[in-house]
Formats: sequence, structure tokens, C-alpha cells
Amino acid sequence: MTFGQFHTPRESSSRPLTSMADINVTPMVDVMLVLLVIFIIAAPFMTHAVKLDLPQAQAEAAPEQADTVRISFDADGILYWNNQVLAMTELESKLAAQAKKNKQAEIQLRADKATRYEIIAKVMAAAQSQGLAKISFVTDSKQAKKP
Repeated sequence: MTFGQFHTPRESSSRPLTSMADINVTPMVDVMLVLLVIFIIAAPFMTHAVKLDLPQAQAEAAPEQADTVRISFDADGILYWNNQVLAMTELESKLAAQAKKNKQAEIQLRADKATRYEIIAKVMAAAQSQGLAKISFVTDSKQAKKP
């Protein structure tokens, strides 16, 4: 930063002495460039991601087996056993009958978005208590249409 003008005693200048208000930005630019280079060099070392070469697959819908039971829930919490309305009190007996018939039967749970999780958890617990361990959740693979 400069604050004035240089005059020798021999020079007689008619101009008055004034201060200069210029800022020398060269040192600031040098510092910023050094910091930029340091950041560019150090940035790759800051990532903690593990690089993996994962296999690619196109999943298709699994074929429905003969021993598959579809249990559906609507938004009001009404229970459906293979598209037939079923009371929650009758669920235990239906699951017990299915377990006697085939312990390897698959239970597919289809639930509305607004269904309370408590109802789904009760059905899962009832199926597991009867020995039916193959429980799957059915989802819609189509993307929801925006209005």
C-alpha cells in the first residue's frame, strides 16, 4: 500500500502532496492460488467412500407359487385373505390351517400406504408364531403418476 509521493528536496512541485489509496492485490492473489492448489491436492484424500464394482442385474417379478397366501390391508385397516374379507379374530385359525397344510408357504403382504404399521406387525407376529417364516412385502414397481 502506498501512502504518498516521493519528492526530493530539490524538486519544487506545484502539485500538493496527496495520499494514494490503492491496494496492492498481488499478495492476496498469490495466497489464494496457493490455497486453491492445496485444496485441489488434498480433496481426493478427504473422501471415505469405498469403491466397489457391483454386479448389474435386471430383476423380474418372482413367479407366484401355488402355496402363496396374499394378505392385503386397505387404508381403513380391513384385512383380506386372498381377496376375501377376513376378521382379525379369524386370522390365527387361517394361519394355523395354512401351516398344517404347508410350513413352506409364502405369505405376501400387500398394504396401502396409509395402513398403520401396528396391524401389519400383528399379522407378521401371528404368521411367525404358527411357523410361517416366508413373509414378503409386495410393492408397486410402477412409478406413481403425478397429477
